[in-house]
Amino acid sequence: METGKTELLQEMTDKSSRIVFFGGAGVSTESGIPDFRSQDGLYNQKYPYPPETILSHTFYEEQPEWFFKFYREKMICKDAKPNAAHIKLAEMEEKGKLLAVITQNIDGLHTMAGSRNVLELHGSVHRNYCERCHSFFDADYMLQGTGVPECGCGGRVKPDVVLYEESLDSKIIERAVNAIASADMLIIGGTSLAVYPAAGFVRYFSGERLVIINRDATSMDEKADLVIREPIGKVLSKIKV
Repeated sequence: METGKTELLQEMTDKSSRIVFFGGAGVSTESGIPDFRSQDGLYNQKYPYPPETILSHTFYEEQPEWFFKFYREKMICKDAKPNAAHIKLAEMEEKGKLLAVITQNIDGLHTMAGSRNVLELHGSVHRNYCERCHSFFDADYMLQGTGVPECGCGGRVKPDVVLYEESLDSKIIERAVNAIASADMLIIGGTSLAVYPAAGFVRYFSGERLVIINRDATSMDEKADLVIREPIGKVLSKIKV
C-alpha cells in the first residue's frame, strides 16, 4: 500500500473518536470465505439453480431440500477464523475509537474476533430457530443432519438469515442508520455497495472523514476522502490505535 495513504488513514483515525465500520463480503475473503460476485465467488459456481434463486424465500418454501444442501455446503463456514481486519476492528472498539460494526456478512467473524456492537444486517448462520416453537439451534446442529432440519416438536428449523424477498429487521436498520449518522468517520470496506437497501444506509453519513477500502470501484468513491484498493486486512493491520 502507498505510504502516503497509510499515513493519511492513520492521521484520520487519530483525529476521530466516533468511527463506524460498514463492511461486506470482501472483509471475510481473507478468512477463506468466498464472496458472491468475484471470479471464484458463489455466483460463478455451478449448481442446478443460481444462488440468487436458491437464497430466495420462495425457493426456501418450495424446494427446502435444495436450499439446505446449498446452505450447509456454501453458507456455513465453520473452519473460518477472524482475519486481521476483524481483529483490528475489535481492538478499535475496545480502545473506545469504534462505535459499531455494521456488516452484511452472516459468518459471525466480527463477534468471534471480540467486537461487541455488531449490527448484522442480514443475520447470522450461528442462529437458527424452529418455525413452530422458536427453539434455538446453533450452526453445528444444522451441519450434523441431512435434508430439511427439524426441531423435536416437528417444526422446520430456519436460519436467522435474511433471504431474497425478505425484509431486514427494522430495529437493526434503525440502530445502523443512527450509528452512521452519529459517526465522525465512516470506513466502508469489502463491499461493492451494490446490495440494497443495506448499501443505501451509508448516505446517512454526514461526518468529516469517509474512507473506502475495496479492490473495485464503488458508487461512493467520488465522495470519499480516501480510497484504498488493497486487501482490507492488510490495510487495517497497519493502523495503530
